[in-house]
Amino acid sequence: MQSSRRLALRAGASSLLGAGLASMAALPAIAAGTGSPGVLKMALVESMSGPFANTGEAVLRNIAWAAERVNQRDAGVKLQLQRYDSKGQNEEALSALRAAIDDGARVILQGNSSATASALIDAINKHNEREPDKRVLFLNYSAVEPSLTNEKCSFWHFRFDAHANMRMAALMDVIRGDQALKGVYLIGQDYSFGQAVLREAEQQLAAQRPDVKIVGRELHPIGRVKDFAPYAVKIKASGAQAVITGNWGNDLTLLVKAARDVGYDGTFYTFYGNALGAPAALGDAGVGKVIAVADWLPNVQTAQSEAFYQSFRARFPKPQDDYVHMRMQLMIEALAQAAQKAGSTTDVVAIARALEQADVTLYGQRGVMRAADHQFQQNLAVGVMERVGSPGVKFDVEGSGYGFRVIRIIPADRAQQPTTCRMVRP
Repeated sequence: MQSSRRLALRAGASSLLGAGLASMAALPAIAAGTGSPGVLKMALVESMSGPFANTGEAVLRNIAWAAERVNQRDAGVKLQLQRYDSKGQNEEALSALRAAIDDGARVILQGNSSATASALIDAINKHNEREPDKRVLFLNYSAVEPSLTNEKCSFWHFRFDAHANMRMAALMDVIRGDQALKGVYLIGQDYSFGQAVLREAEQQLAAQRPDVKIVGRELHPIGRVKDFAPYAVKIKASGAQAVITGNWGNDLTLLVKAARDVGYDGTFYTFYGNALGAPAALGDAGVGKVIAVADWLPNVQTAQSEAFYQSFRARFPKPQDDYVHMRMQLMIEALAQAAQKAGSTTDVVAIARALEQADVTLYGQRGVMRAADHQFQQNLAVGVMERVGSPGVKFDVEGSGYGFRVIRIIPADRAQQPTTCRMVRP
């Protein structure tokens, strides 16, 4: 049974070497031929089907574009990217990991589930100990449960997104000034990340806004709720002036749409409310009401930032192919930098040691890897949803007519959080 699953995964893995992709613009070749000197093989293990397929496709666009950019210049390394569909299941992700390693991957890319990331860290730790000649690195771009770079920190794992506590602190920077806020409703997905967001919201509210009452606390199954109306009704009935949620993907889109449908007019403080259908679902009801935190937003008011966004839109002109991630671009730049510094695409330990010292800048956005816990440090941006064309909103999201006006830039030195990591190095 396990063997047949691995064969199916290998057969289903899509190599981005000139083949068109079914649900996005066809990508040109992004690597030298298989086996060529200086080729670093990367495997994207992500949901490409099921309820979170849109998040997987968004990641794929970003990683492929970043790899194209590296391969189009003389970076001293060529990147080869192959994708594996985890179907949003940990077991499938672990099978994909084994298939990717068998296919020669040296770098595993994943992020759209902290539970999956945790399972991959454990599996990679064991694999690298058992098979030192086939060691792999794990580059994480979105799994933000804090323990992954604290008590579960691993020499083989590098996180390029701000973890949940960092994101929550950025939102609290805005919440502190919201004097009309008297009651909040906490809602999240019932797994490690969603639980961590609610815990941190409680702790930071108690420390920074003890006058604000938590009037509701709810966890719901991840990826399985089709109708959020019952949750929206409870939120409205609670009298909360605001909702704090770490929901992402369809779980966020359906939640905010249900809130709009029942007439809830409070503020949503979100980790991911700035794309993947959420602005379009809210429409005018979200104007001035949806606040999101990210590593970067398209309406950051600098010429370099605008040039970056415009270059992405030129590469992917369809409105539905929006949602560019600056951190993923920095991640691939850091990987290429590390491989070049290590002078190898196969010596994973040397690449990891170089990656610990990564310091990369792209279009004015700088990121530095903290060696102590492998947590990337970068500025964070907080934005509020507004109609495109209003002051500070030149670019909308996914052709929705709504974008995010930047209201805070949290410098990297203020966004960082302490770590409890005790790194064990080979």
